[in-house]
Amino acid sequence: MENTFAFIIHPIQIKRDVERKFPLLGKILTERQINFFSRFFPPLYLSEMRGIVSAHTGKEVRGWLIAAPYTPPTMLALPVEAVYKKIVACGHMAESLGAKLLGLGAFTSVVGDAGRTIADRLEIPVTTGDSYTIAVAVEALTDAGRVMGHDIAHSTVAVVGATGAIGKTCAEIIARTAGELILVGRREDALHAVAERCVGPGPVRVSTDMHAIYPADLILTVTSAVHAVIEPQHLKPGAVVCDVARPRDVSKQVAAMRDDVLVIEGGMIDVPGPVDFGFDFGFPPGKAYACMAETIALALEGRFEDYTIGKDISAAQADEIAAIAKRHGFKLAGFRSFERAVTDQSIAEVRSRAEVNRRGWSPA
Repeated sequence: MENTFAFIIHPIQIKRDVERKFPLLGKILTERQINFFSRFFPPLYLSEMRGIVSAHTGKEVRGWLIAAPYTPPTMLALPVEAVYKKIVACGHMAESLGAKLLGLGAFTSVVGDAGRTIADRLEIPVTTGDSYTIAVAVEALTDAGRVMGHDIAHSTVAVVGATGAIGKTCAEIIARTAGELILVGRREDALHAVAERCVGPGPVRVSTDMHAIYPADLILTVTSAVHAVIEPQHLKPGAVVCDVARPRDVSKQVAAMRDDVLVIEGGMIDVPGPVDFGFDFGFPPGKAYACMAETIALALEGRFEDYTIGKDISAAQADEIAAIAKRHGFKLAGFRSFERAVTDQSIAEVRSRAEVNRRGWSPA
C-alpha cells in the first residue's frame, strides 16, 4: 500500500502568505482584517505533493498540504479549544484525502499541549516535527559557527527560549560539546531545571535577561513569542544566530543595522527526489522546513505512529529521527537569512566587518 502523509501550514508573514493563495485578498486586506476574518475560514486544501523518493529504498510517498487559516495572533487570542477544533478539522480533511500521518506546522504544533489533544481526537497518528527541528537546528548552528570561525567546543553558546519543548532539548544536545552554555528564558526556576539536564565539558549559566546573550559566539533562539525578542544591541560582532522560531525571534533591525553578525533560519532541508510540493510556501523548490521533513521521513520509513507530541522531547528521539532522515536522503540545504540564501561571499563580508567592529564595539 502507498505511504501517504499530510502537513498543516498557516499564515506567518500574514499578508504575504495569504497572497500566495488569495492574491487579491492578500493585497487589499490589512493584517488586522486578515486576523479577524481568519476565524471564519474552514481548513483549506492547498496542494498534492509528489516526487518524494527515498534515497535508501527508492520508494515514493505522496502527501498533501492543508492550510489552517488562523494566524499566530488569532491562535493566541482565541480559546485553546477553538484552535483545537480548527486543527482537528484540518486533520479530518487529511484523513479524507487518505493520509496515514499528519504533521503539525509552525504554531499548530505548540498550541495547548503540543499535539497530544489533536492526536487523541484523530484516527491518524500525529507529529509536530520538533524532534528533527531540534537535530537540524543544532547541526545548522554548529556548521554556521564553523564557517564563521567558531568551534563550538571553544565557544560560548546561548539558547534563548531554553525552557520550551524545543529549547530545552537543544540545550541538552548543545551541552555535550559547548565550551560554555547560557540558558535564557522567562522563569529562573525552570531554567535551573533545564540546566540540570545539560551535561558536558563546560559550565552552564542561566538568566532571564536578554542582554545575557551578548558574550555568546553562537545563539540558538526558539521562543513562542509573537514579536521579535533579539535586537541589534544584544549581539556582539561576529555572533552567529540560528533562529528556529516562527514568527522570527530576531528583529528585522538586526538585518538592517548589523552587517557584522550572521543570522540564519533554523533548518531548511533538501527533500530527496524530484519533488513538486504543488504550492509556493516561501522556500526554493525541493526545500522544506525541518518539521515538514520529519513528517515526510516518517512516512518514507513507514513509521505511522504518534512520534513527536507533547512538551517533553528526548535527545534520543532527536538523534533517532536525524538518523532516519539521513538514511532516506534528507540533508541540510545550506543557510538562509531573512528569506535569502547565504553565500560564501556574504559570510566573508560578515567576518570582515566583524573583525573591524570588534576593535571598538560595545553593547548599548
